[in-house]
Amino acid sequence: MVVPETTFANEKLRERNDLQRLLRANINALGQDLFVLAEEFGDWSGSSRRIDLLCLDRDARLVVVELKRTEDGGHMELQAIRYAAMVSTMTLERAIQTYANTLPSDDALGRATTEILTFLNISRIDEKELSGDVRIVLVAGDFSQELSTSVLWLNKRGLDIACIRLKPYRLGEAVIIDVAQLIPLPETEDYLIRLRDQEQEQRRVATGRFDVIRQFWSRYIELSKTMTNLLANRKTTQDNWLTSGLGRSGFMLISRVQSNSASVECYIRLQEREQTERAFKTLQSEKAQIEETFGGSLVWEELVGDVATRIKIDFDQGYGMPTEKWQDLQSPMVDSLVRLDRALRGPIERLQR
Repeated sequence: MVVPETTFANEKLRERNDLQRLLRANINALGQDLFVLAEEFGDWSGSSRRIDLLCLDRDARLVVVELKRTEDGGHMELQAIRYAAMVSTMTLERAIQTYANTLPSDDALGRATTEILTFLNISRIDEKELSGDVRIVLVAGDFSQELSTSVLWLNKRGLDIACIRLKPYRLGEAVIIDVAQLIPLPETEDYLIRLRDQEQEQRRVATGRFDVIRQFWSRYIELSKTMTNLLANRKTTQDNWLTSGLGRSGFMLISRVQSNSASVECYIRLQEREQTERAFKTLQSEKAQIEETFGGSLVWEELVGDVATRIKIDFDQGYGMPTEKWQDLQSPMVDSLVRLDRALRGPIERLQR
């Protein structure tokens, strides 16, 4: 038997009085392990906005449920993000009080405390605190491509937003509502959670690495000021390289650092490959004099598949060494920077323009 679709508007089903009431009474339709703290929650100053359903999950995370009966969802994701930010600082004590406010006055706080502690599987309030993370559940008749794309993008960047579609059907005198999670797809949800956790860990590691590199360059720049003016106007950076000029466009002095290696180089990149090669070979023809002025051997390197070439000195240590020993690397790097500038500035200036 084919059960015909209908619409909430045709069935005169309203968001707050009908759909919201049904979802509160059957909250597990939106996912297992949800506990409804309040309906139409708006306990904040400076705003009259209200969360349709404010819930708690067993991981001690608040869950904002935003409901629309429309078939495109409107801009509900933006509204829900604002709500999530507004409740993100809620404590467990306040959550219990919020639920207590919905109960009959006779020992409402005691009953709320018992129910929530049981739900979280703890015996005392001080055993757990709300995590600070807020999940978002968007519930609508359907979702526009614009909204769905926004949610997928936000989830990739660490938010936890689910889109659940409510589709009504008319069966005789009854209206049946099919509930389906569209984002993330149930069969991929565990994988996406693991992937998101992995990406967050990678961002955390990268952020830590960037902080270390910034500190390395900050000390490097300060040390250089005692030996040269080449980096006098440079600021620290999270990049693996730090540049300074050599008096002519297309020629740069570059200090580079990785976790286990570093280098100081003259990087040559002119507009045309032929110009770069000609300049490099002209300098290479003066290799003996340049290396004598520098005070040691240099690596002369033509970069395969690139317009650029470089003349450099390598070091077998990097920022991964103990920070208290950084100066053991930074001092010879700055010294090499000064000597490379002295050895190359004149020959570069004499190159045919």
